[in-house]
Amino acid sequence: MGRSLAILWSRRGHRVTLVGRGRAVPEADAWILTVPDTRIADVASQLPPGPILLHCSGSLPVEVLRPHRPAGSLHPLMTFPGPELGLPELQGAFAALAGDPEARALARRLAVELGLEPIEVPGDRRLYHASAVIAGNLTTVLVGEAARVLAAAGVPEARALEMLAPLAEISARNAAHGVAQALTGPIPRGDDAILEGHRRALIEHGFQDLCAVYDTLVRQARVCLSARESDKEGEG
Repeated sequence: MGRSLAILWSRRGHRVTLVGRGRAVPEADAWILTVPDTRIADVASQLPPGPILLHCSGSLPVEVLRPHRPAGSLHPLMTFPGPELGLPELQGAFAALAGDPEARALARRLAVELGLEPIEVPGDRRLYHASAVIAGNLTTVLVGEAARVLAAAGVPEARALEMLAPLAEISARNAAHGVAQALTGPIPRGDDAILEGHRRALIEHGFQDLCAVYDTLVRQARVCLSARESDKEGEG
């Protein structure tokens, strides 16, 4: 993430210096830590007071930077698989902010410069980050598992990924308008025979662990649909 953000802020006219392990920290208006979460508190403790200090962790509170003030956090809600990958997608994505007023103001300005929509997350940051991992990393794993299932049906796995990734992408976009409204197929139709056929096929072909995940997600889909029906009845 650090290299990606440095590239973008440099393009916006900022003087950005990447500082690695063992290098002296130069004078600056702000320091932004993009080290692993387990290193943030240790690195922060070695920095002298003065500049605004931000970290880019999604799961850690600002308190890990204390006693530094002003201190805050800026976490782009986007995946960064490589220095240049993910940069176009930043436009319109969100950035979670927290911290002291001065640090929060800087984080907001830096986020807006990248085309991010800043939002403050006042609750448990672990829950915020867990939601990001579920929506980002784990959906990627689900697509990979779906490709393995399709490969078991005779489609080469690489081709299976090409087939399923667009389906996952449009489904995720539709979910932004409401999860229940985005659901299609046998679950909202109530076609239990089809769903049971899926379960049997998964088990017969050695996907027992995935079948348990399938069952959990089907149950949750039904909960979403039931909640939507309850809302409709309440409106009536």
